[in-house]
Amino acid sequence: MIVAVVDGQGGGIGKVLVDRIRRAFCDEVEIWAFGTNSMATAQMLKAGADEGATGENALVQNIGRVDVIVGTLAIVLAHSMMGEMTPRMAEAVAASRAIKLLLPLNRSGVTIVGVKEEPLPHLADEMVVRLREIIQERRGGSGV
Repeated sequence: MIVAVVDGQGGGIGKVLVDRIRRAFCDEVEIWAFGTNSMATAQMLKAGADEGATGENALVQNIGRVDVIVGTLAIVLAHSMMGEMTPRMAEAVAASRAIKLLLPLNRSGVTIVGVKEEPLPHLADEMVVRLREIIQERRGGSGV
């Protein structure tokens, strides 16, 4: 199973997500890091991503090849991340058939009503639980 982690700016969120996924699943999943800039990609590679690519074209051309996409809500919002998430990138993520696990961090001026605000470490833990469920479902419920 291929899990894409998408992040931008300094790559701090993506780094946390890659680290949590790598620790939870070791080599059971392949992690592809897509950074909107080289710093974000580098941070995710340092955290344990298997592959990394930077920029609009890399994401647009490859996001359809993954099984699960992980990131903040910003990855489906054009012009988020201080303009780093281009409309083509946001559209490619949103249009992908991959399952999307989006963390509701409120840095893009969007609030999801009914969602309790949690710090990044708690959201990352919840993401790992949901990813484990997805992997189990894909394997026919056999467990990880």
